[in-house]
Amino acid sequence: MRTLVCLLLGVLLSLAALPAAEADASKKPNIVVFLADDMGWGDSATYGHPLIQTPNLDKLASQGVKFTQCYSACGVCSPSRSAILTGRTPYRNGVYRHLSGNHEAHLRASEITYPKLLKSIGYETCHVGKWHLNSKSQFNTDQYPQPGDHGYDYWMATHNNAEPSHRNPRNFVRNGQPVGELQGYSAPLVAAEAARWLSEVRDESKPFALSVWCHEPHSPIATGPQFAELYDGHENSTYMGNITQLDHALGELMGALDEAGVADNTLLIFTSDNGPVPRFGGSSGGLRGNKRSDHEGGIRVPGVARWPGHIRPGTVSDVPVVGTDIFATVLDITGIPLPDDRTIDGVSMLPAFAGQPVAREVPLFWRTHVSPPGDRVALRIGDWKLVGNDTLTEFQLYQIQKDWKEEQDLAETMPEKTAEMKKRLFEVWQEIETEGPDHWWKNERQKPSRGGTLNY
Repeated sequence: MRTLVCLLLGVLLSLAALPAAEADASKKPNIVVFLADDMGWGDSATYGHPLIQTPNLDKLASQGVKFTQCYSACGVCSPSRSAILTGRTPYRNGVYRHLSGNHEAHLRASEITYPKLLKSIGYETCHVGKWHLNSKSQFNTDQYPQPGDHGYDYWMATHNNAEPSHRNPRNFVRNGQPVGELQGYSAPLVAAEAARWLSEVRDESKPFALSVWCHEPHSPIATGPQFAELYDGHENSTYMGNITQLDHALGELMGALDEAGVADNTLLIFTSDNGPVPRFGGSSGGLRGNKRSDHEGGIRVPGVARWPGHIRPGTVSDVPVVGTDIFATVLDITGIPLPDDRTIDGVSMLPAFAGQPVAREVPLFWRTHVSPPGDRVALRIGDWKLVGNDTLTEFQLYQIQKDWKEEQDLAETMPEKTAEMKKRLFEVWQEIETEGPDHWWKNERQKPSRGGTLNY
């Protein structure tokens, strides 16, 4: 009898514990990363553009923190995206170049992504929008890792750009099946798919991670008339309207989070994969360089985060953060230890949310394979930034907090500081070469760009 009573008591205790366990899981914060494509630091009202209307990004900043020194991990798209997912600088994780056409580089199955880790503790995961982490011939094939292999339960993605443009794209694939032509414009379509997943597909008892990687304002640009008409008569009306179209999609997503009742328990991060393309209308906001450059204009991007109850509304932070930090931040707030079998370059942004400095073992480092040869690499430690050429033989030094336009090269007048920064850059690069799949870039067949010596 005593044994039976103990058995029944154990069963009752187990049943009582189930709702508590589910409640604990549901208290875990949701994660949303909203990524623009080629959006410059100066491409929004939030960051000072006098004409472009971005009411939803403005609202997001008023509800959270706006970073004035947020960086992408590279001056081009595929590498910076790989860093967001893995927390590792692109040459270390292998996605050192933009992945178009036919190329062997891809985000390897051996890389650990934050969606994969979140799944291991009960999260549901979804990716919608651009992918661009394998080459065109590798996308949606069994021979190479796809979004589902990197931790996404559900995905609707394009390999690279929306085709034939943002209008009526026809190259989306949903969970391995081609979708066919969609009616509408890319960013709102992507936001609508994210909203549908939130309301109809996901298991509401589980926390979730959602990636919303839009195509705007990357070319080929197509803008809905209601957005272009806001700038009627301006020579840049299509591009400016495209940014507002992207902002509208952000607003649709924010509304979907509200409607689902999850906004208050969601960390929402907005950023861009790299700097702008001026010939299409993009603005770096006065920064030197643009997309492909390792000067500030190529890598400093908008960065806004909202997490109610954890980030004070209306905060402005000048602490340097980078897309690579998203990985470590997500793990920090969900209680997952950092992997200890590989170098993680990113750090948790939690202190930076409150304007406090973050501690980095690995300095901020950039190398962009298609940059002008004179600014192939960069390293930032504190307020000091070193920019090097493709052969690592010529260097520029800037005190970046004060000289954010990189107008005063201090390399000759401060030789000791330059030597100190060079020493650390060489150490970091040697570590990356040792760890990364360097046969991919050292066997690169693409010709060096713009008179350079090296093509990586």
